Amino acid sequence: MPTSPSGRSSPSEREPHQHRETAESFGTDAERYDRARPRYPDALVERIAAGAGDVLDVGCGTGIAARQFQAAGCRVLGVEPDPRMAALARQFGVDVDVSAFEAWDPAGRAFDAVVAAQAWHWIDPVAGAAKAAQALRTGGRLAAFWNVPRLPPEVTEAFDAAYRRVAPGSPFAFPATKAQALDGHRQLEAKAADAIRESGGFGEPEQWRFDWDRTYTRDAWLDQMPTHGSLTRLPPGKVAHVLERVGAAIDAMGGSFAVRYATVAVTAVRTGAA
Repeated sequence: MPTSPSGRSSPSEREPHQHRETAESFGTDAERYDRARPRYPDALVERIAAGAGDVLDVGCGTGIAARQFQAAGCRVLGVEPDPRMAALARQFGVDVDVSAFEAWDPAGRAFDAVVAAQAWHWIDPVAGAAKAAQALRTGGRLAAFWNVPRLPPEVTEAFDAAYRRVAPGSPFAFPATKAQALDGHRQLEAKAADAIRESGGFGEPEQWRFDWDRTYTRDAWLDQMPTHGSLTRLPPGKVAHVLERVGAAIDAMGGSFAVRYATVAVTAVRTGAA
């Protein structure tokens, strides 16, 4: 499922971070979001958390990644523009400032790591990198990461056909091929790395990758689908049509399927120079 516009572009299309109305739409069903969205690999969390006492979680949502960093022994502050998502994160024990990250004020606070789990594409990459540099201690790490699913073709084709019917011409339309899907994420990663370089406050960006698998039942996958940006702003009847088509495809596969995830990260260390 796409969580951001595909890699295809035209002169009239906006960058992902300019879809602010979508970026702030996930709180329409915050409980479902927290329940259904996948977590992040322990190896990634542990690598970032090593030596990091204070972590700033940008676009923290309901606190999924924040709670993983708390479990790894970190003190975590979240920044989240949607007060509905922030309210649920607070219920789970995460401190949250409600703000767009570009407008957020560190107020003298400093962090050992700034992370963004499935959120950096909703942030202006240049302004975000500059703000992260402002919030980080020298030697601290910025890490933006995404779960990238590789779905069976039966699932992607059913979603694509249904979505194009209910939302023709949408910038959130599913890429036509797996190659396009992967290329879209590579473009997001490249833009993030370029913006980090442009900020002048970091060493050379690195890319990390962690591969893992998860098996979904029909109900589990359909529970997750409405939490993605491609569906959060559609009318209920159109969402129901997409779910019906995808559910039928999963039924034809035997009622479950495996997803191969690649969790990819763009990361860099804060230098003393700005």
